[in-house]
Amino acid sequence: MKTVPTALQAHLDTGATTLALCWKLTLRNGTVQGFTNHDCDLVVGGVTYKAASAVEASEIQSALGLAVANMNAIGALSDAGVTEALLAAGAYDGAEVELRLVNWADTSQSLVLMAGAIGEVRRNKTAFSAELRSLAHRLNQKTGRIFSYDCDADLGDARCGINLALSTYSASGTIASVAESRRLVTVSGLSGYASDWFTHGKLTWTSGDNDGWAFEVKGHAKTGSTVTLELWQRTAEEIAIGDGFTITAGCDKQFATCGAKFSNEANFRGFPHMPGNDAVQSYPSAGDNLDGGSLFN
Repeated sequence: MKTVPTALQAHLDTGATTLALCWKLTLRNGTVQGFTNHDCDLVVGGVTYKAASAVEASEIQSALGLAVANMNAIGALSDAGVTEALLAAGAYDGAEVELRLVNWADTSQSLVLMAGAIGEVRRNKTAFSAELRSLAHRLNQKTGRIFSYDCDADLGDARCGINLALSTYSASGTIASVAESRRLVTVSGLSGYASDWFTHGKLTWTSGDNDGWAFEVKGHAKTGSTVTLELWQRTAEEIAIGDGFTITAGCDKQFATCGAKFSNEANFRGFPHMPGNDAVQSYPSAGDNLDGGSLFN
């Protein structure tokens, strides 16, 4: 049960309130954005909540127990708020959300109504709709290990043990040309690496309008002196020739790759020799033999 601050409760008891809703988003790269349904910008706890975003919210649906409370935030796409390019690039996927009730006449009076993360996002050319899920949604996520042929470690983490800082596994480069889709680029600085070395890797921008954002690499090809990279998603902002980036080697999570590419079989975190469904469902037949003899005499 929430405890309403004394000053805010006194304001509510007057019956004539000056209230607004404020949303604070913390993106994966650490960027903090604030939005409010009030007609003027509000500053609460050092965060500026912009009114120009034109965000509206549905009612919060919640219940007793551990059911996930959720609501929808709907707003117009705007350069001053949330843009279609940022949504398309996944910039808001999994962003942390805090919904706060604020007395706009005295912003020291506020109450956190909900904290959670952004779930499903829908968008079109003029508006967006984002599902806001409470912290209880994390209880629905699978945790722990599963038996799988594939490795379940992230390349370079403590369980994997590969040092991605080594020049063998990481490099820096710059953009030489850009396709209109903002997913396909030719680059300089990677000529010393064979094709597919960076496929499934991660590219992090170090300059330009996308500085700080990271994207997964779908493909890496080298044809003569031309090196091409393809990203899984188009970038949030425009890519300019000369933009810098760092890139790390990719791993397809297979045991063969772990040995051939990284010489790291001892740290492989999958189960490559696990029997499959055919072995589980098999049964003895007249053609099988044991210790060199037939099963049936």
